[in-house]
Amino acid sequence: MVKATRKSLEEIVESVGSFSRVLNVGCGGCVSVCLAGGQQEVTELNAELRVHFKRKKEFKTVEGFTVERQCNLQFYLGLDELVESADCLLSMACGAGTQLLAERYPDKPVFPAVDTVFIGIDRAPGWYEEKCRACGECVLAYTGGICPVTRCAKGLFNGPCGGTNEGKCEVGREIPCAWYDIYVRLKEQNRLECLLSIKPRMQWKNQSQRTLIQRGFEKRYAK
Repeated sequence: MVKATRKSLEEIVESVGSFSRVLNVGCGGCVSVCLAGGQQEVTELNAELRVHFKRKKEFKTVEGFTVERQCNLQFYLGLDELVESADCLLSMACGAGTQLLAERYPDKPVFPAVDTVFIGIDRAPGWYEEKCRACGECVLAYTGGICPVTRCAKGLFNGPCGGTNEGKCEVGREIPCAWYDIYVRLKEQNRLECLLSIKPRMQWKNQSQRTLIQRGFEKRYAK
């Protein structure tokens, strides 16, 4: 599932600029599950914006509305009337939802209120781990269900580099070597022949596997 995190209040305030009537549109999908852009987060952000504008003596109205899926126009019913009376829109959906919102209402400026981070899993409330880069050429069938694109610091497709050491990556001793884990899992499944299937090289960037801990959960998961 897509994971996202809210932008800073300062960046959001700068986005809406001189617009007087702001409509903040949330999404009940992925961003709601990862506590970044659902109804609760819309309510919290709107409260922060109202306090900020009151302190600055700026006369702005901030309204909120959450659709079930912002990436699907079928769930936009009921939104048209609210959008008509707004000067600009904030989107608390992922990048896909934000773009569809902008496409649906091309005469209204649409500003993202969250940053889309990665596709990942839930480790615990507020703690998420990247598992997929959506590369479009999935090789999990050959790697024991472990993604070398996401897990390997170099995105290697055909085995470990010379920097692997006792199951750890040369990038850092706390980082497991993806290809060591792949080997162990395939061996346990009696499928080591999968390692003999050579895959063509591909170009990848930003290969360090990422995690996301939402604001307010930092102390809970502090090491």
